[in-house]
Amino acid sequence: MLQRGGATMAVAGFRRGVGALAQQAVVLGQTHNSKLLERAGTVLRTLPRIADKLTQAGVPDPDVIIARNLEMLVLGRALLRRYPAARLVYELLDVHRLMLGSSFASRALRQVEGYLMRHCALVLISSPGFEDMYLRPNFSRVPPTLLIENKPFATPDLRLDCAPARTPGGPIVIGWSGILRCAWSLEELDRITRAAPGRYRVLLRGKPALDVVPDFHKIVAANPDMTFGGAYQWPRDLAEVYGPCDLSWLIDRYEADGNSEWLLPNRLYEGGLFGAVPIALASNQLGRRLVALDCGLLAADPEAVQPMLAALTPEDIERARAEVSGLPRSTWLADDEDCRALTDAIARAHLRPGRSPQDNAEEVTS
Repeated sequence: MLQRGGATMAVAGFRRGVGALAQQAVVLGQTHNSKLLERAGTVLRTLPRIADKLTQAGVPDPDVIIARNLEMLVLGRALLRRYPAARLVYELLDVHRLMLGSSFASRALRQVEGYLMRHCALVLISSPGFEDMYLRPNFSRVPPTLLIENKPFATPDLRLDCAPARTPGGPIVIGWSGILRCAWSLEELDRITRAAPGRYRVLLRGKPALDVVPDFHKIVAANPDMTFGGAYQWPRDLAEVYGPCDLSWLIDRYEADGNSEWLLPNRLYEGGLFGAVPIALASNQLGRRLVALDCGLLAADPEAVQPMLAALTPEDIERARAEVSGLPRSTWLADDEDCRALTDAIARAHLRPGRSPQDNAEEVTS
């Protein structure tokens, strides 16, 4: 989006996987999912060398440094000493469970995050819930925020005119896609289909988090109304994933006291783009967004999901699909105007309201 908005980008970061990179980048080292102590050690070892590594790689002096998570924010703050006129921007796209609660580790991490955010010109968030439920309650000083929703955007790979045809009069098709890591959702979909054999067909696509749902394949294989179609290419396969679906399963209780309550997931926009009706809980940020959009199926609580679906008629589904499809495409899809708006907002950001770049430079170099 930044490149399409007119920015010249240089990418640097740690690798989690192997194989060829999608584009040129400065590789700072290798890290692994969930191994937080190991990742912290890697960041600390990189800290004194980060500016030299970028210089050696030929990265020009940046106007803006964007840190895509907390460990990158540590490095971004260090880079301000080499580039004192640059603006630091923090991407807060989810909140790790370790950041929450009253333990010593949680409080210490929030203190670090709060200190680093004082040097940020802007915080990019993917849902208003992150500002309302995490930033404002936990930090006395919060930089300006900018909402960048998890919408796909128009590229030649995103085909909107090739969705598979739905089968009239067949079972109600429910799609659940992406990172499949909510054990409650898997168990609930299994229970819903078993309670009414043949009424529903559940299509699962993406990557199951087997460390969280180790019985995923066993449960799906034992249920004739559930099918796992494997991973898919984004955005090329979105029409194939969502096109056959009447309903899109958006309920997520993986982190029921944190992210799951605050986020607006990718699958909201991906499913909406192809007319799939979102299923959600009314009590969280996603439910509030669907109320504002006047679309979707909202259950008052988890126990109400099954009876809500059981009461659906074909006419109800067609009416709900018409509500989703009737919304402007910009509700679900980003375009070049969104890319320019993002780039312009970052370009206009200042370290703190009312402070000049010279004041900023004096502070970060002192």
